[in-house]
Amino acid sequence: MNMASAGQQGQYDATAGDENSTEDPTVIFPGGRAKNSDAMYAITRIRGQQMSDARQQAGKPKPPIHIGAVKGLLAVVILFLACLAAFSSRLFAVIRFESIIHEFDPWFNYRSTHYLVTHGFYNFLNWFDERAWSPLGRIVGGTVYPGLMVTSGAIYNILHSLNIPIHIRDVCVFLAPLFSGLTALAAYGLTTELWDASAGLLAACFIAIVPGYISRSVAGSYDNEGIAIFALLFTYYLWIKAVKTGSIAWASATALLYFYMVSAWGGYVFIINLIPLHVCVLLLMGRFSNRVYVAFCTFYILGTLMSMQIPFVGFQPVRTSEHMAAAGTFVLLQAFAFLRYIQDFLTKQEFRSLFFFGVLGTAGITFMGVVFLTYAGYVAPWSGRFYSLYDTGYAKIHIPIIASVSEHQPTTWVSFFFDLHILVCTFPAGLWFVIKDINDERVFIALYALSAVYFAGVMVRLMLTLTPVVCILAAIAISKTLNEYLVDELPKKSLTGEEEEEEEEEDADRKNRKYYDKAGKVRRIKTDKGKDDEGMGGNLKGFVVVAIIMTLMLFSVHCTWVTSNAYSSPSIVLASHNQDGSRVILDDFREAYYWLRKNTDDHARVMSWWDYGYQIAGMGNKTTLVDNNTWNNSHIALVGKAMSSNETAAYKIMRDLSVDYVLVIFGGVIGYSGDDINKFLWMVRIAEGEHPRDIKESNYFTPNGEFRVDKAGSPTLHNCLMYKMCYYRFGELQLDFRSPAGFDRTRGVEIGKKDISFEHLEEAYTTEHWLVRVYKVKPLSNRVPSQNLLKRKAGVKKYVSKKTSKKRRGSIKNKPAVKRGKRTRGGGKVNKRI
Repeated sequence: MNMASAGQQGQYDATAGDENSTEDPTVIFPGGRAKNSDAMYAITRIRGQQMSDARQQAGKPKPPIHIGAVKGLLAVVILFLACLAAFSSRLFAVIRFESIIHEFDPWFNYRSTHYLVTHGFYNFLNWFDERAWSPLGRIVGGTVYPGLMVTSGAIYNILHSLNIPIHIRDVCVFLAPLFSGLTALAAYGLTTELWDASAGLLAACFIAIVPGYISRSVAGSYDNEGIAIFALLFTYYLWIKAVKTGSIAWASATALLYFYMVSAWGGYVFIINLIPLHVCVLLLMGRFSNRVYVAFCTFYILGTLMSMQIPFVGFQPVRTSEHMAAAGTFVLLQAFAFLRYIQDFLTKQEFRSLFFFGVLGTAGITFMGVVFLTYAGYVAPWSGRFYSLYDTGYAKIHIPIIASVSEHQPTTWVSFFFDLHILVCTFPAGLWFVIKDINDERVFIALYALSAVYFAGVMVRLMLTLTPVVCILAAIAISKTLNEYLVDELPKKSLTGEEEEEEEEEDADRKNRKYYDKAGKVRRIKTDKGKDDEGMGGNLKGFVVVAIIMTLMLFSVHCTWVTSNAYSSPSIVLASHNQDGSRVILDDFREAYYWLRKNTDDHARVMSWWDYGYQIAGMGNKTTLVDNNTWNNSHIALVGKAMSSNETAAYKIMRDLSVDYVLVIFGGVIGYSGDDINKFLWMVRIAEGEHPRDIKESNYFTPNGEFRVDKAGSPTLHNCLMYKMCYYRFGELQLDFRSPAGFDRTRGVEIGKKDISFEHLEEAYTTEHWLVRVYKVKPLSNRVPSQNLLKRKAGVKKYVSKKTSKKRRGSIKNKPAVKRGKRTRGGGKVNKRI
């Protein structure tokens, strides 16, 4: 009986499990074959129960997909692509030319890094470079920020420890693109702390390809800014974390990154002034908290102590005016915290009076103390570079060597658009959104934006510090706009009584649908009333989103074009195009430096303008008089005086400095505008500052106040050494049939003096396109004997001793008297002379 029941149940299950079966089922009962109606009834009940269970399972909510995990994965993918774009977009120079160091300063950095990995860190700190600033020399370890060299050396040693052979030059070439990816990550972290993750992803993408940052971080641009922007943003990110949490750990990490920033770039002064400004503004806004107190005190103490370990910095954090704002803020913060502590022990009126006089007194005493220490000489005053940031005309009048650098000129509006494109328009909107919803950390980014805008307008070089905050605030503006126009935030309309009843009936009907044998009510078809009113809003949102996407696409195209054409051409290798579109490489710089390296004595001294000092020492391996360090203005002025003087006066200076060769850059043949003739007036101005009696700028202009190299030019200009070295034999050269001989393509005129000859110099080498010209200084010639020898005249007075007061002839004491014409013989007889 039990076995029959089990068999029957199994047959029920087998038949019921096959829902698509079309056979007439037959069920076996203990008494024989059952009727078909009974079997169908049993099967129907089983199927109904199974379908009911299936609907109940379908009605249960499925395990939800973790949205946070998907967002995290998507963020990782986007950040990876941003880092990849940051690295690859900076490789145009390597692809089009080769793996080579660019510009001027990077050559000294590469030479120093090579010395570091060859001789070790200790020898690097004590390295005396006798090939720089002859005859003075330079102590490299005490006059350089070593962070760039140490970073490259560490990567080089790590790769070699992993048995990955690589030349130190390749590490230097690709260091800036590598750190640009890290900068994108730092921008993401900082923007996420300030706003949200979506804005952080946009900021990372912006800073990865924005031309304002690429200009100083392309492959081959081995300069301090390549790693300094990463250190800058990461320090700010850690500072925001320290302010939000009040953690000593985050504040210590901020000080550690600040130490790395100090070791990498002199722009660390921007950090040590911006963070105290943030703290002071928080105090004035009434946002002081223990978090701010802990964060700043920990950062200032540890950061100051660690920054003083850099030999080039030394005691500057406590003895220069640039760091006194941080010290004053630290003292003021201690006084403010003390007043807050004793607030509980005083009445409200007493505390108000004490607070007012205490804060003002502390601020006044601190200010007067700084003034006294500055007057006494313990604190150095503001340097000329900082004065030039507040007065754009100061450097041109007082320190022309600073004004002579193109990077120190004021920024034009074209430069803002060229380096930032559409971000410069969306940046103010992001600043407004931040100020509208202000908090402690957003006060910092607002101060950063306002100060960076001012300094970037004063000096082109400081566009580099403006670019990160523009990317951050533009990302906030675009992210907030997309959130407004991509998310449907229509308010739910209130329902009437009939509509509420219909909704309740629909809910009940929806619940009854899970039973197969209950029919639902016929649902009323809803009309599309009011849909037309919502259509215009949807169209407007779509239009705004498409416009933003198109703008971002144009931004990416602009960034790619600028990077490829404007910022990926090494200054030592020039490229041009023929009329048929073919590409021509002008390699005159390396040609000249290679000639110097192979054809001159190892200890030969080369005199040139300071722009080319690092390249001559790096590629030519020769001793230079001045270079891009520009630490000795008097020495540079002496070289400028030699270039501005006539050949005879210049030869005397060159002999005093033991100069063997003179190198000049001349672009009149190929139309190169960065040659020494266009820089000549700066040489005159710098020389006039140190030698005003010998050099006057007005002598090199025409009576109408024009600087001209043609026949109308000044005779002083035509006879100076620089003019003669650039245009020697140029008057015999006719470039094409349309222009006369001696036609300068850069100035667009025919030179005024063509018959140029030298007495103390001789041409040693001129490159293929006349871009670099090298002259050898002749040694002193033998003296030619005079034809009219001076004869001794009769009656010339004899020498009169000046040892006695009276002018009289000297006498010999006990001089024997000798009578002329007589002689004595033995016997005392005297014989007369016949």
